[in-house]
Amino acid sequence: MTEKFYYDNKIVRNFAIATIVWGIVGMSVGLLIAMQLFKPSLNMGSQYTTFGRIRPLHTNAVIFAFVGNAIFMGVYYSLQRLLKARMFSDVLSKIHFWGWQLIIVATAITLPLGLTTSHEYAEMEWPIDIAITLIWVVFGINMFGTIFKRREKHMYVAIWFYIATFVTVAVLHIVNSFQLPISAFKSYYLFAGVQDALVQWWYGHNAVAFFLTTPYLGMMYYFLPKMAQRPIYSYKLSILHFWSLIFIYIWAGPHHLLYTSLPGWAQSLGVAFSVMLIAPSWGGMINGLLTLRGAWDKVREDPKLKFMVVGLTAYGMATFEGPMLAFKQINAIAHYTDWIVAHVHVGALGWNGFLTFGILYWLIPRIYNTQLFSKKLASFHFWIGTLGIIFYAVPLYFAGFTQGLMWKEFTEEGVLRYPNFLETVIQIIPMYVLRAIGGALYLIGVIVMTYNLIKTALAGKLVADEAAESLPLPATYVAEGSDKKWHRVLERKPMVFLVLSLIVILIGGMVEMMPTFTIKSNIPTISSVKPYTPLELHGRDVYIKEGCVNCHSQMIRPFRSETERFGEYSKAGEFVYDHPFLWGSKRTGPDLQRLGQKYTNAWHYNHMVDPQTMSPGSIMPPYEWLANQVLDTTTTIAKINAMRTLGVPYAEGYEHQANKDLDIQAKAIAADLKQNNVKVKSDKEIVALIAYLQRLGTDIKAK
Repeated sequence: MTEKFYYDNKIVRNFAIATIVWGIVGMSVGLLIAMQLFKPSLNMGSQYTTFGRIRPLHTNAVIFAFVGNAIFMGVYYSLQRLLKARMFSDVLSKIHFWGWQLIIVATAITLPLGLTTSHEYAEMEWPIDIAITLIWVVFGINMFGTIFKRREKHMYVAIWFYIATFVTVAVLHIVNSFQLPISAFKSYYLFAGVQDALVQWWYGHNAVAFFLTTPYLGMMYYFLPKMAQRPIYSYKLSILHFWSLIFIYIWAGPHHLLYTSLPGWAQSLGVAFSVMLIAPSWGGMINGLLTLRGAWDKVREDPKLKFMVVGLTAYGMATFEGPMLAFKQINAIAHYTDWIVAHVHVGALGWNGFLTFGILYWLIPRIYNTQLFSKKLASFHFWIGTLGIIFYAVPLYFAGFTQGLMWKEFTEEGVLRYPNFLETVIQIIPMYVLRAIGGALYLIGVIVMTYNLIKTALAGKLVADEAAESLPLPATYVAEGSDKKWHRVLERKPMVFLVLSLIVILIGGMVEMMPTFTIKSNIPTISSVKPYTPLELHGRDVYIKEGCVNCHSQMIRPFRSETERFGEYSKAGEFVYDHPFLWGSKRTGPDLQRLGQKYTNAWHYNHMVDPQTMSPGSIMPPYEWLANQVLDTTTTIAKINAMRTLGVPYAEGYEHQANKDLDIQAKAIAADLKQNNVKVKSDKEIVALIAYLQRLGTDIKAK
């Protein structure tokens, strides 16, 4: 006897709308910051619209708002149909949807205000981190509640990827969010320096793996066969693909830290597993593309399938390039350059973007019970989007090669051919212009798609509760025939599947992190490295607030070209008091690790207020508000206490003396500035920032 029930399409529609709206917002901000890199005036003279503050707004909007909502759209649609059951709770679905949108709005407000932790892809402060955790748990309860009440015996491959996504993102987010709050919107990470860097890039790389990749692979396994009307190419390949991918991916994070102060053994592990990663990654791509055997005539005619094919191809390109970039010889040239930006966007624009567009074009007509408004507009979107990716990626690859080679080039006499870092920036500005054109083309395609889908929806009517029926799941089920195979049995045990996935993804992280945290010889201390003074500590927080880490690194690698240009290479012991680490991942400006005492206080002041006067041709925006804003010293006691709790050796009771020392140092800097015809009060934020910049690297220099 079949049971009748109804699929919830309203929640799918809501997440689809959010995907489109936040996609346009996130990509528009991306286009703005792309243009800021060749026209600094587009920073608009406001502290709330500078590149440093809104670059993380762009990355978070695209990752968590655009891609995040697209994941939930795809999961809520496919999960119900694969399990033959309505979502476990309509109330939880609504809490999940509105909670996620509120998190996005809170992020969009706080990041331009300078409320940031500085951890890449995790810049949100601790109250928002807690909200993310709660909403993620709501999502998990809703998903597993649906799995438990399913009418299908076996969980299809897409659901394996959804389960792995849920459990791994939960682990990544919690570990990377270990922070000590000192106020409502300020916290310090529990880990420091090398350890913090390892945790961040274990999180950062695997956020790409388990937020931008595994849920999309799950969606590919569901939607591509539906569109092509073909079964998935190989069930056995999907098993091999899934387990090898989630096991290997988690080890690869250290390849973001090659040639840094991270212990060499951890770097080598990252390289080894990154190279192995190409096999399972291409296994997924091949399984998808071979599903289209006998259906390529449909690809020629159907824009949806075109999006899926190019998306899978972009995934293959990005997952080939990732392991290649993990080779030390290639990484030595590519790291800190625009090559990495191009690599990331091939994945984001091609894989995530195009798969999302293909799914939207397939999904919206179905839940509105109508036909797509215009196939021609969808084809136009495909071609202008593809052109946009090419115009975006190719110039940035060229820019990256140019940067990497110019930084390393010596003359026959053995001196740097381009000693001034600014020469390398000016050289690639035309590439930045082309990149912005590519971004604009891509955004135009999204706007055209939005018009097309609105017209489609208006032509039909939402089937909010879609009728369905299925046989109930038997109370007991005895494995027979092929079902005796271990994986077929596992597919009927969701909690066992969850626990096994958790064990598989924990192994790599534990092997890499536990020795780094517990064996002292991994991070040797340096006796001359002292804690920051109270003024320097405040200045470091100003540096974080303004997003300086988005353009400047603080990690000099042990290459002759870098030590000649920037000074002595960086040591692990220099960062033991850095909560958080600030090594950076991109050099739009020079490395600052040895900046201290290199220039006068007046130079720093003038450079911050009007960069072009000190560095003609610079694309850095002015920060004149720092000379007017009063430094908030009411938090000094809380900051010193927090640092002591985290192991920074401030003397007991020093917090009560700290502001006096801060005032003395600030007045000394203000007096020095006055002697150089710069009049600024000692209580301004710029004074604290100068104090921090003048400290950088001097502990090692002093020796």
